[in-house]
Amino acid sequence: MRVIAGKHRGRPLAVPEGQAVRPTSDRAREAVFDILAHGRFAEQDACLDAIVLDAFAGTGAFGLEALSRGARHASFIEKDRVARAVLQQNIAALGETTHAAILNADATRPPRATGACSLVFLDPPYGENLAAQALKALPQSGWIAKGALVIVEIAAKEDFTAPENFEMLDERRYGAAKFVFLRYGIA
Repeated sequence: MRVIAGKHRGRPLAVPEGQAVRPTSDRAREAVFDILAHGRFAEQDACLDAIVLDAFAGTGAFGLEALSRGARHASFIEKDRVARAVLQQNIAALGETTHAAILNADATRPPRATGACSLVFLDPPYGENLAAQALKALPQSGWIAKGALVIVEIAAKEDFTAPENFEMLDERRYGAAKFVFLRYGIA
């Protein structure tokens, strides 16, 4: 597993052993970031100067990729102790400690945010309907800015209905994963 593009291009990311974390493939992440880079949902690359939230962060691959591509700051929500240790290792290895914050928390019951994020990634365990729960809780805690772009990864065959205040923009499948692109707070 590696960073795909940007200032950290090609740098490896550590992955915890076992089944607790299911990292998104490099190919699928590259496809998602290509969509974000080519301005399909914004006038410019969605990563540029973004304030990012990587919920259910695991290795932090989504947030770290965004930082590599020009995001200003990334917050990572992860409740698994082993995954948090690997995430901290990845942030340090890339020299991004001043641009990153790790929260020991559950994304379905997040702590109060210090600021709203313009780009949000959710990669919960497959088949547990945690994405919908988190998408209800995160805005209530101030994590998602109005107009934010939200990308949710779920199992390819998993059903998903966006909660109220989220507009469905697109849906893509890559192998075992389905990515749902949403916009928050546009009515």
